[in-house]
Amino acid sequence: MRPMSANDNNPKIVDLNQRSAAATLGDKPAEALSQMRAHALKRLTALATTLFENADDALFDLASKADNNAVQAQYFDGMREVRKKRQQIEARFQEQLARQFVDFLAGRGIAAKPESSNGEMSLSLVENTELEESLAVASMVAKTENRLQRVLFAINQRVSHISNQRVEDTNSPVGPAAVGQAFRLASSELEVELPVRLIVYKLFDRYVMGGLDQFYDELNSLLVHAGVLPQMRATVARRPGSPMPSAPLRPGEAATANLTGLEQVETAAGYLPVDAAAAELQANLYSSLRGLLSTRRGDGSDGGGAGNYAPATYNPNVVPLNAGELLSALSILQNQSLSVQSAAESAQVALRIKEELLGQAGKLRGENGANVSGADEDTIDLVGMLFEYILQDRNLPAQMQAMLGRLQIPFLKVALLDKHLFARRTHPARVLLDSLAQACVGWSEESDRDQRLYGKVKEIVESLLKDFEDDLGIFDRLRVDFEAFADTNKRRADLAEQRAGEATRGREKLLDARRTAAREIMLRIESRAMPEMIRNLLSRPWANYLVLVLLRQGDESDEWRHALRFADELVWSVQPKQNGAERERLTAVLPQLEKTLRHGLATVAFDETDVRRLMQQLNVLYQSLLQPAAPTAVTEAPELELTDPLPAASQEAGDSVMSVIAEEEPVAAPLDSVEERWIAAVRELKVGTWIEFLDEQGAKERAKLSWISPISSKYLFVNRKGLKVADRTLVQLASDLAEGRVTVLEEVPLFDRALDAIVERLKSTHAAKMAPAAAPANAVVATPH
Repeated sequence: MRPMSANDNNPKIVDLNQRSAAATLGDKPAEALSQMRAHALKRLTALATTLFENADDALFDLASKADNNAVQAQYFDGMREVRKKRQQIEARFQEQLARQFVDFLAGRGIAAKPESSNGEMSLSLVENTELEESLAVASMVAKTENRLQRVLFAINQRVSHISNQRVEDTNSPVGPAAVGQAFRLASSELEVELPVRLIVYKLFDRYVMGGLDQFYDELNSLLVHAGVLPQMRATVARRPGSPMPSAPLRPGEAATANLTGLEQVETAAGYLPVDAAAAELQANLYSSLRGLLSTRRGDGSDGGGAGNYAPATYNPNVVPLNAGELLSALSILQNQSLSVQSAAESAQVALRIKEELLGQAGKLRGENGANVSGADEDTIDLVGMLFEYILQDRNLPAQMQAMLGRLQIPFLKVALLDKHLFARRTHPARVLLDSLAQACVGWSEESDRDQRLYGKVKEIVESLLKDFEDDLGIFDRLRVDFEAFADTNKRRADLAEQRAGEATRGREKLLDARRTAAREIMLRIESRAMPEMIRNLLSRPWANYLVLVLLRQGDESDEWRHALRFADELVWSVQPKQNGAERERLTAVLPQLEKTLRHGLATVAFDETDVRRLMQQLNVLYQSLLQPAAPTAVTEAPELELTDPLPAASQEAGDSVMSVIAEEEPVAAPLDSVEERWIAAVRELKVGTWIEFLDEQGAKERAKLSWISPISSKYLFVNRKGLKVADRTLVQLASDLAEGRVTVLEEVPLFDRALDAIVERLKSTHAAKMAPAAAPANAVVATPH
């Protein structure tokens, strides 16, 4: 007997009357799997063959329409490469499919992505190519899983039955993910430019992914004929009013293991997996909201806002609107709202929505006005309060407030269709709104000059306004599309942010190294009599050599100690020699001094002509010092005008260590110059936190905390494209925070923040209503002006 699965106890998902299936199948699961494997290899290889039969025509057509010769040549080269590698790719595709069956039976996952064959290719280029490929495959897989989820559910259940292991879309050897990954591994043989590779993927999507419908039907029929769960329904049960399934079905998902049977059905019906404790908190919050709205309706209060939220006047002679009438009236208003663009217009729509809805519904009935049930009125008001919050949310720039505010009517339709919108954090519509809002937090006109993000958000908003009727699956489809867009942009921004951080870290390390070198040189030349030539030698080329040693080897290396010892020896060597012993010692150290000096000057690319001149001048100096009658002052030595070219890294910070000596480290304002609470607030900031800067002209710029320097303790901020916006010390940032020049933006998702604010608003209103009744008879109650 096979082990019981989580779905065996859930009649809403699988028909359990399978006795005849077990009798038919007997002890031949391996035979059924073998038949399935043979059929899969045959049909999928045939679909891939169809792809390649059409690839030539597609690439030739693109080449004939190319804008220039370079693009045309790219497509023609791609045609030749596809023809050349076709058989090799088909064979490897079949091999990968077969290997995935072996891995599946062994309990291993789908094969990893292929390694790049070009080891010399730059990291950024490899990452970009892999990103584009990954997005292309992920997109077609998600689309296919979404389109075929019912038949995939049946296949997964049947394969689970014969393999005695849990099968999901992610580990099925015949699922879209497995097919897509097998082709990605096989097509890595193609040596073509990214645009051609993406065309091949589009053809794969059309001819292979597009042909999986028939293949899966055949596979299900084959398994049924083999006696594998022949009576199982290929449908997924769902509650009335719940969204159509739109996410890949994962029966027995680990994240839902602690949920009730009904919750598991709801998870399978389109909601993302949730944590049971989080779901309970959301349910409690929603219950509080409903209770407060019911109380408000009973005491006649308006919810603490505009009169728009006052309970509607109820006419007992008019039958309340049913769900169909409400949705029809909302669809008309939704079409009319396509013209709304500005924040002011969105705000007006939010305030008038209940009035206009009842008026429009009355027109459809041929009556003057209409009634709604108390529950529907609460829903209308709750959505109104949600979007009123959105239109005032400081986390969102004004343009994005207006854009998202246009979604009020679609979300009202969702709330009427599915009461779980406010009760479940993982509701598809709610997840989409939170994703859009999170992406908009860092938006500004300056950082989005090409309007890519603004245009994408607008596209999604207008898609919902134009296309949403009652299919809640559209929210999940748009979410998948938007998250793919956001991931692409995030990868680009992360790369730019990494470069900005590395550049800042590099500058800080260089400046710190120059200051350290400057201090070491000053310790040796300050208040010491020596020829100006030696002073210049130590403070310029040798200081630059110290900087390079610090950056490359660090201050604990032998090379660093040897470089400092040379400086000490050089300073000693040019001091007057008082006796024969000192002159003997000088004679002994000169060869090593010359060798070390030549090495250091070569390391900093010191001009060869200057090296020869320097050695000549040093020879004259040391000859005079080795004579018994040495000069009375070492400063009488001949001078040398140094013209050393500095290495690129050193040129950024100046052409002499003396400039670093003169440039003292900036004196930070003392911590006690700012209140401790602002200092504490800055210290609590985490990397990834978004803030808004306000300059003296009133212009606003949003930026994300990217890095905190361990050297200078500076905070580095970048915009949504990963480009540096500013850096601030702890005290500067605390001061800006205290004076309102910086605002820390909240990290809590938009929907959660809005619900918390609405609850507080309703509680405050109710408390204010109850206060006069509780006051003593002789108390004076203040009235608002």
